[in-house]
Amino acid sequence: MALNIVWIAFFVIAFVIALAKFIFLNDTDIFKTLVDGMFDSAKGAVIDVGFPLAGTMIFFLGLMNIAEKAGAIGRLARLLNPFMKRLFPEVPDNHPAMGQMVMNFSANMLGLDNAATPFGLKAMDSLQSINPEKEKATHAQIMFLVLHTSGLTIIPLSIITYRIAAGSTEPASVFIPCVLATICTTLASILVVSFWQKLKWDGVLFAWIGALALLVGGLLFWVSGMDAAQKNVFSKVTGNMLLLMIVVGIIIGGVWKKVQVFDAFIEGAKGGFDVVLKIIPYLVGMLVAIRVFRDSGALTYVVDVLAGLIQAAGVNADFTAALPVAIMKPFSGSGARGLMLDVLKVHGPDSFVGQLASTFQGSADTTFYIIALYFGSVGIKKVRYAIWAGLLADFIGVIAAIIIGYVFFVHT
Repeated sequence: MALNIVWIAFFVIAFVIALAKFIFLNDTDIFKTLVDGMFDSAKGAVIDVGFPLAGTMIFFLGLMNIAEKAGAIGRLARLLNPFMKRLFPEVPDNHPAMGQMVMNFSANMLGLDNAATPFGLKAMDSLQSINPEKEKATHAQIMFLVLHTSGLTIIPLSIITYRIAAGSTEPASVFIPCVLATICTTLASILVVSFWQKLKWDGVLFAWIGALALLVGGLLFWVSGMDAAQKNVFSKVTGNMLLLMIVVGIIIGGVWKKVQVFDAFIEGAKGGFDVVLKIIPYLVGMLVAIRVFRDSGALTYVVDVLAGLIQAAGVNADFTAALPVAIMKPFSGSGARGLMLDVLKVHGPDSFVGQLASTFQGSADTTFYIIALYFGSVGIKKVRYAIWAGLLADFIGVIAAIIIGYVFFVHT
């Protein structure tokens, strides 16, 4: 129901704004702009998103099948069961979904989006197998999805790469702020969904979260001692090296357990294209709606109103020039990236606004895209409170990113 309302609202609001622009501003191009955007985004959803996703899905689902047959997923699930069980009490002990979710979170933390998506879709499919109402999202599926939309990462490689391309003299200056912002968003996700689901917090859960915080904090402390060049090399090498190690490790593990690895790979890979065929209609529908909403100028008006309210309240409004990136991010990753690149070009990558825009881009994920992708892959139509929980966590993450920006970056 919620996704249905949001989807309708995107089109209706866009049409009303376009009509107002035509009548009051004599904008005769606005309808052509929206229609061109509709067709362009419909094509892009298939060509630029669906087909590339098919390749990664086929490859990584094949690897996942090797890992499952070798017992690696089961062992990972058993290892982390005390922690995961408290966040996902509906999921049976040692269920494969536990290990698959951990693989997804791990890939996200390393900034490996191409690997994270297949792992996540496989986890969602496993969670769907224990869902008694196939068209209605369970608490476990919502917790997993909202945690995924928080975009926790410890290696913001893509952000640093864009900053290098923009001519930054300190491209890794946003490394620690991005990590801290995503940690805040992830903690907000856990708190929001836990409150909604009335989950019990006990010593085990606090201990695991504390241990993870210490681990991330230790990594941040180590990285903070590096110079800019070392941080850039660390960001570039670590994630890709670890991904290759995972791929090789799964293959060697399969050989060790006497699995016919290539046969197992082909068996698992066959389902990759089927998954993509299921989700393409959801992707087309959501991405077209977002594009129309964006091209109408609705987001610009939202930013202008917020900036006016902030200035009227007497609050330092230096950050408002970067705010379009934060507002766009839940709707469109490519749209937010384009806005960030525009900010870097206009204000400079090493300006306060440029660094804050980079932090916004790396502090969360695309909530609406992920909901359409993950729930669409298993045919869920009733998303319940997933959208509102995800957006609330995103909002808290934006507030945290602004505070972190004022602490870390020089501003006037």
